[in-house]
Amino acid sequence: MDASRLIEPGGREIRPRSGTGTGSTTLPEDLLREQSIRIQLFYAIGVALWLTNLLLDLYISPHGDRGPHKLLIEGLGVALAAGTALFARCGRCSHRLKADAGVAFIVPHAFLLALLNSWAVQPTTARPISGITVLILLFGMLAPARPRSMLLAGLVAASMDPLGVWIAHLRGLPTPSIVNTLLMFYPNYACALLTVVPARLLYRLGRQIREARALGGYQLVERLGEGGMGEVWLGRHRLLARSAAIKLIRPEMLSDGSVDRAAVALGRFEREARATAALTSPHTIRLFDFGQTHDGTFYYVMELLDGRDLESLVREFGPLPPGRVMHLVRQICRSLAEAHARGLVHRDIKPANIYVCRVGLEYDFVKVLDFGLVKHANESAAATQLTAETVAMGTPAYMAPEAILGEEVDRPADVYGLGCLMYFLLSGRIVFDADTPMRLLMQHVQQAPIPPSKRSKQTIPQEIDDLVMACLHKDPNRRPRDASELLHLVSSIASDWDHHAARNWWETHLPDLSAPSTLAPADWPANAHPVAVQ
Repeated sequence: MDASRLIEPGGREIRPRSGTGTGSTTLPEDLLREQSIRIQLFYAIGVALWLTNLLLDLYISPHGDRGPHKLLIEGLGVALAAGTALFARCGRCSHRLKADAGVAFIVPHAFLLALLNSWAVQPTTARPISGITVLILLFGMLAPARPRSMLLAGLVAASMDPLGVWIAHLRGLPTPSIVNTLLMFYPNYACALLTVVPARLLYRLGRQIREARALGGYQLVERLGEGGMGEVWLGRHRLLARSAAIKLIRPEMLSDGSVDRAAVALGRFEREARATAALTSPHTIRLFDFGQTHDGTFYYVMELLDGRDLESLVREFGPLPPGRVMHLVRQICRSLAEAHARGLVHRDIKPANIYVCRVGLEYDFVKVLDFGLVKHANESAAATQLTAETVAMGTPAYMAPEAILGEEVDRPADVYGLGCLMYFLLSGRIVFDADTPMRLLMQHVQQAPIPPSKRSKQTIPQEIDDLVMACLHKDPNRRPRDASELLHLVSSIASDWDHHAARNWWETHLPDLSAPSTLAPADWPANAHPVAVQ
């Protein structure tokens, strides 16, 4: 896909991977309105030029050079240009019809110019550039029409001069050969071909603007990545100059012919957007806009983050100090506590869904992402039954036993996910290791976990060890009941990680992300990691 695609509310097909646009030849209504204004201007100029020639012939030119035929042609030119300008200004038809009429009427104007060129002055090979060349070029620059229409009208208009030569031949005037005639007027045809260029540029812009309004006025700059459910694009708002991450549902999720699968996919995508929009915690990623285009593509626009997800952070820099883990988990709990208070269960807590970033002057600021498996606590299990593919998206390494067994999933499932998350952050390893997803799931159901302190090279305080094991209890009733209770427990554990420690770590390990960004989205350094993709 072209990196400068635009994304406009209205709803046209979105093809984020194509790079060639949709191929529409219809401009948005506001651009068609501007096209009508440009056509009015073009033909108003035509009125002025025809009228100037007519007045010059009437009052200044020698009597022998202003025959009645010449005055008649110029008078017709004035009337034709004035009529077209008035039609473009006052006509009650659509702006598209006015645009089509504008390009069509250059042909009779070109015919009048050809008659004027060949009526009294015999055609010769020394003829200067024809007025038809100027006519075609000026129209192509000032009021370009649809490319095919512009090419057809331009070629027909360019052929009016050879037609004028033929008419002169019928009148008995000496005329050049056909080959010399075509060579004499080749600039007409060259300009007719050149006018297709601005026409294509205008209509390509029209397609981009139409697509831009279908997604709320954002410009797609670069694809950040894709996951099991959707693509995420780096975007920039056209008016506010605000960067954003724009998530689109994966096209293949809707293109396999399965109506049921498409409905489930769109339902999950919309549920994620609505759930995220309802939350106001600063530690939950902000949602700017979401919607669905006419072709069924679902999208939402969320804030763009400077940082890393915890999965990549641990993979690159190793396990985190216990104090830092507690600092991060407190922020995660604040986000989830609001969700739990609203009756929402995330159900997909994992390191890749937790972003740690720089926000303003704060470092290690947590954002919780991807509420794609969110479920209201009052919903029945049957109402949100997961398909086999959705289970895979639920990430077996972080799934609670009750979710694996298909039992009722409630807030303690998120607590279990947080236990798995803390385990990974402290040890750099997942709770259970298995060679297949099914065996991994069964270990979560049946096998007792080894405390993280026994699998980590760093010293883990006993109280943190105990907290992790309490979150990993098989029985959901024996875990902390929700994120609010877990937040209380985590807050009671002393942490040596503060703002200065966080800032020093970022300046040492991620210097590109430790200072306020002054770059436009398209100029971001290659090692920046804007937002997680799931």
